[in-house]
Amino acid sequence: LAVKDPTAVERANLLNMAKLSIKGLIESALSFGRTLDSDYPPLQQFFVVMEHCLKHGLKVRKSFLSYNKTIWGPLELVEKLYPEAEEIAASVRDLPGLKTPLGRARAWLRLALMQKKMADYLRCLIIQRDLLSEFYEYHALMMEEEGAVIVGLLVGLNVIDANLCVKGEDLDSQVGVIDFSVYLKSDDDIGGKERNVQIAAILDQKNYVEELNRQLNSTVSSLHARVDSLEKSNTKLIEELAIAKNNIIKLQEENHQLRSENTLILMKTQHHLEATKVDVEAELQTYKHSRQGLDEMYNEARRQLREEAQLRQDMENELVVQVSMKHEIELAMKLLEKDIHEKQDTLIGLRQQLDEVKAINVEMYQKLQVSEDAMKEKNEIISRLEDKTNQINATMKQLEQRLQQAEKAQMEAEAEDEKLKQEYVNKSESLQKEFSQKEKQLLQLETDLKIEKEWRQTLEDDLQKEKETVSHLRTETQEIVILKKEFVKLQEKNKQLKSICEDQEAALQELASKLSESKLKIEDIKEANKALQGQVWLKDKEATHCKLCEKEFSLSKRKHHCRNCGEIFCNACSDNELPLPSSPKPVRVCDSCHAILIQRCSSNVP
Repeated sequence: LAVKDPTAVERANLLNMAKLSIKGLIESALSFGRTLDSDYPPLQQFFVVMEHCLKHGLKVRKSFLSYNKTIWGPLELVEKLYPEAEEIAASVRDLPGLKTPLGRARAWLRLALMQKKMADYLRCLIIQRDLLSEFYEYHALMMEEEGAVIVGLLVGLNVIDANLCVKGEDLDSQVGVIDFSVYLKSDDDIGGKERNVQIAAILDQKNYVEELNRQLNSTVSSLHARVDSLEKSNTKLIEELAIAKNNIIKLQEENHQLRSENTLILMKTQHHLEATKVDVEAELQTYKHSRQGLDEMYNEARRQLREEAQLRQDMENELVVQVSMKHEIELAMKLLEKDIHEKQDTLIGLRQQLDEVKAINVEMYQKLQVSEDAMKEKNEIISRLEDKTNQINATMKQLEQRLQQAEKAQMEAEAEDEKLKQEYVNKSESLQKEFSQKEKQLLQLETDLKIEKEWRQTLEDDLQKEKETVSHLRTETQEIVILKKEFVKLQEKNKQLKSICEDQEAALQELASKLSESKLKIEDIKEANKALQGQVWLKDKEATHCKLCEKEFSLSKRKHHCRNCGEIFCNACSDNELPLPSSPKPVRVCDSCHAILIQRCSSNVP
């Protein structure tokens, strides 16, 4: 036969003792009333068994004076692994009567049992076997599967309510000896099994209901947190919508301002055109009147003007230059017409851009209306969810009241167990029916919670869609701002082009006035040349004396020839002067025929 490993035998024995102690503690606590003191023998035996289980396979730690072997070292690790255990460790360190690490470990076990979290704390230790290897050997109970089994058995101790006084108790000097007589069976124990089985079933049902209540409370708290987050997100969305509305109102006001500015510009241009038309008509009328007077003067000048051939050639050269100037002016006029057409095209493009901006504003307004309708629907859904959560809280309160009533009835049933067994059976059946009804209600609540989760998911999806629409609206507003800047730039360009057009129009007016003056001068010269044709000039040698004063011509007395009668006068005799519109200076006139006199150079005058 193969020899068994002694460490494995020790682990099996400790596991069996742990099973017996936990089972005996739970059974005795249920029969005793479930609230235990520190003097209760099964509870003391349970702590002794737990000490033996935790001490199995401990490594010996060297110190300055002696070798140390305590379970306080691994229990201190729970504080780092499980944050909720910090309170227990702090309270154990602050206890005044504890001096040894073993006493601190015993106090820690008692506080963990009162908190009903001994199984959770030890489970954290078993998972971290790398850290436990510093305190335990590889064959220790806490390093093997038996430790996990004991942790699973400790979950059943959550049924027990313990009220232990740790402060005044001497935990350092207690002797940990297991009393095996407690775990031996007797006839009385066999007789009371049926009653314990029934009580255990009722307590198991109550524990199940308590755990369900805890889970429901956690779900309700999570739902409240989600509702708060949704409310915050809704408030943020409402604020963003208000900002977007304000921006849209500002954009609409700016559009109205731009439209009013456009109308003012159109009115100003129309008034300017009307004024220019009136000015042109007045100038035409004045030109016609002046032309009639000039025609009369030209008819008279045609009879009188004769000039030399040299002047004619010079004037012809000037005419050639003026013709070239005229061609250049025509080209400038064509260029101006092209610029005006381009300006009209730009104005048409600006109008199209304004129409597009109007369409964009209409689309923005429609999208805002759609988003407002969606927000109203979501607010209604949230109000429905709040009503349902209130109903769930009311049902939870009713369940708690019923549980309290059931506990009172159970205490009365335990006091009068021998007298009212039949009534107790009936009450247990009624309690089972109520529990079944409560389970059905819980199933309904779970379905309602699932439906609410689906609604929440739909609401979150809708909120994401609304955020996307808000971002799209922001981009559109940015595009509108860019369009406004471009429109302002186009307005500035339009103003510059208008100023250039006005300058060019002024230059054209000046050129037209100069052309009209040059044309008038040319016609005067032509008519003077025609009038001079057919007249016979006297020779310089023959014209020596004035016809009126009969004095010789000299430097002071120059010759003046009449175009009409052909007589020659001096400048002293021809004093009559007549102003002409075509000449800047007045012209000397003949005394006999009142014709224009022409100054003639004599032989002795340079």
